[in-house]
Amino acid sequence: MKLIASDMDGTLLNENGEISEANAQAVKKAINQGIEFIVATGRSYQAANIPLQAAGITCPVISLNGAVTYQENEKIINSIPMDKQVASRIADECSKLGMYVELFTNKGVFSESRDHFLDVLVDIMRASNPEISDHEMRDIVEQRFQLEEVSFVEHLQTALQDEDIEIYKILTFAFEESQLEDAKKKLRDETGAVITSSGETNLEFNHPKAQKGLAIQKYIENEGWSMEDVMTMGDNWNDASMLEMAGRGVAMGNAADQIKNLCQYETTTNDQNGVAKAIEEMLDELNK
Repeated sequence: MKLIASDMDGTLLNENGEISEANAQAVKKAINQGIEFIVATGRSYQAANIPLQAAGITCPVISLNGAVTYQENEKIINSIPMDKQVASRIADECSKLGMYVELFTNKGVFSESRDHFLDVLVDIMRASNPEISDHEMRDIVEQRFQLEEVSFVEHLQTALQDEDIEIYKILTFAFEESQLEDAKKKLRDETGAVITSSGETNLEFNHPKAQKGLAIQKYIENEGWSMEDVMTMGDNWNDASMLEMAGRGVAMGNAADQIKNLCQYETTTNDQNGVAKAIEEMLDELNK
């Protein structure tokens, strides 16, 4: 293996949004043995870099599901924006269905309603964490805005019509599963976008070429490496392309069965240092 690529949420990060000491040490051990490490995430660069820096890891970042790739020095080396008309149709359809919509752009993240977003995430968290008070939940959700620096506009079409803005990803959240299914049905034939997901309550839209697997392939082409030289780790549908394309795709223990079926390898969950375990197993095989 010459490159390790890891997803963040549900993979490299634990449920507290942190990189455990075991995971950090395993990543550094691989780097010290001459293996390159890169993060491939649905997050923006800024949101990805916060936990990386806290763990003392400096590495390239494939952000927004493959739409923008950064070198270690934060320089953008590749970007794949969506067509504005395609993005406009997607945002409009999801809004009509009552879904919460965010635009990830070269000028930050845009949304129409902070209060609506807070309510959506608090409802989502309440369902899976009934023991946490509403006040605590709201505090946790508020951190989301610190991570992504969300800007609120009266109408998303204002941002979509700005000639200086490039749309890299559209993230939508739903109250009901039926909203997700309706959105998929209405937009699945949209040739200018690919639909993935990083959680049970959201859909993510990118340019068809903005996928993690394709971004990794683009990143390594100058090195003369192939995807057989790459190990990838992930847990959700926005990881599928890199898990399928890699020579060593590793599904997290917390991944859905359909994701596990894409991979030859499986590790423990993100709360059980699954990334560290997968890296150690791979290094042991290399060093035999």
